[in-house]
Amino acid sequence: MNQGSKKGFTIIELMLSMSFVSLLLMAIAVTTIQISNIYNKGITLREVNQAGRAISDDIGRTISQSEPFDVDTTSPTTRYIVKPGGGRLCTGRFTYAWNLGSAIRGGAGAPAIYNKYTAGTVQVRFVKVTDNGGSLCDNPASNIVKANATEQLNSGDRDLVVHLFTVTKGSEDLIIKQALYSVVITLGTNDSSQLLANDTSCRAPSAGSGDEDYCSVNQFTITTRAGNKVSTGY
Repeated sequence: MNQGSKKGFTIIELMLSMSFVSLLLMAIAVTTIQISNIYNKGITLREVNQAGRAISDDIGRTISQSEPFDVDTTSPTTRYIVKPGGGRLCTGRFTYAWNLGSAIRGGAGAPAIYNKYTAGTVQVRFVKVTDNGGSLCDNPASNIVKANATEQLNSGDRDLVVHLFTVTKGSEDLIIKQALYSVVITLGTNDSSQLLANDTSCRAPSAGSGDEDYCSVNQFTITTRAGNKVSTGY
């Protein structure tokens, strides 16, 4: 038998091979993590934007089908209620009611939850309520009947909430009974460790708070005109 014809790997060759395999596996792992992060960030952005567009379109459509209404919060006839923890906008046939993210998070110094259901423990985020005549604005302390309300924000793993909601009235024509309204809504995720103190944007990834891919805040602005259609009985 010719022992000299047998060949194998030397220790150095084995070490080089193992190092190469290790580097390859590490590169695959890093790439997989980056793809996963990009995917999660994309899902978060998509959920916030889809919710914002859906709510914006709905509010714009509802106001356009309403008669002009008062949004002066100092007026006794206002249809726009603002509280530290939330608010209401009564357009006539429908009322929108929301609790701010800071109130839903709770904790020391948080504003109190404003909108509650008459029964049950489900939390109001942003609901559209069938409310002919705007009784929820006539009685700001009244609770909401859940059967009349439709929740429009996702309380799933992205925990979407309203961070800001404002409505202002622009020009008004009393003769033809039309008025312009501007509605600004800031929506987003509600993890305080990922948000700046004012809840209007996420912390920069360099802040090192972690889970940045699950944070997104976006602002939606609607300009719409009330009085485009016949009276809704409001």
